[in-house]
Amino acid sequence: MIDPGIKEKVVLVTGGNNPYGIGAAIARQFASHGAQVFLHGYRQQVDFSSGSQKQEPGLPFFFKQQGKDANEVVRSIREAGGKSEHWDGDLGDPQNVTLLFEKAEKAFGHVDILVNNAAEYAADTFLPPEALGNDDVLWKGGPAISTVDVGSHDRHFAVNSRAVAILMAIFARRIIERKVHWGRVINISADCAWGCPREVSYRASKYAVESYSRSAAAELGPYGITVNVVSPGPVQSGYISPELEKALIPDIPLRRIGLPEDIAHAVVFFASEQAGWITGQVLFVHGGHRMALGQ
Repeated sequence: MIDPGIKEKVVLVTGGNNPYGIGAAIARQFASHGAQVFLHGYRQQVDFSSGSQKQEPGLPFFFKQQGKDANEVVRSIREAGGKSEHWDGDLGDPQNVTLLFEKAEKAFGHVDILVNNAAEYAADTFLPPEALGNDDVLWKGGPAISTVDVGSHDRHFAVNSRAVAILMAIFARRIIERKVHWGRVINISADCAWGCPREVSYRASKYAVESYSRSAAAELGPYGITVNVVSPGPVQSGYISPELEKALIPDIPLRRIGLPEDIAHAVVFFASEQAGWITGQVLFVHGGHRMALGQ
């Protein structure tokens, strides 16, 4: 196995409280290589009552996992011999963005690697409710699609774009102050961030992250900081029901949905010594999903 050279590095991963999610897989993967992991989480309390108590993947199961704090993930890392601490907070609050970094530094002294994975998601559209008619949900049994308004726009951009930008700025300042000439930023986007009907604010906020990342790569390169983006396709973080999986697979050339570990491997690569001359890139990890659309 290739040694990524990240043993004892300190990594801050946002959005890692769902034990079946991408953030949790990223945290575990870093810990397996000897990195020290500070994990951020935010318990999403979604009013979703389908009456189903099934433990199989699907929206009821997913929202149940999103409602957990990061303790379960941290415990799994420690039980495997890794080092991990966590803090829960809403990154839509600007004060929490700064506080998160301070918590990570208090726990481990500094941060070497920043992974911006936390995301706000709600389906929204430019169409008025009457134009949607009976087609007012994105997934069967899911929450209704809303028309874009100030609230839906600002919530998505506060978490998905503003928090990412501020965390990168804090990280850069700390690396420059320490004069270590080494740092890694990996941001998580989405494979149709360029635009997607009925998920307009989520995708637009992710596209902003890609722009921020390219600018940061150019500005921070002279300080030894690389900045890259991993753009996942459909990944089983608990929300993809067997029915939805069956519908998605024909659009994926590799004929399976993604696993959180697929994304985690790509993130660790970007953090590795082997990726030391790669910056400003967007890597699609999606099994070929949406290739026909030119992505």
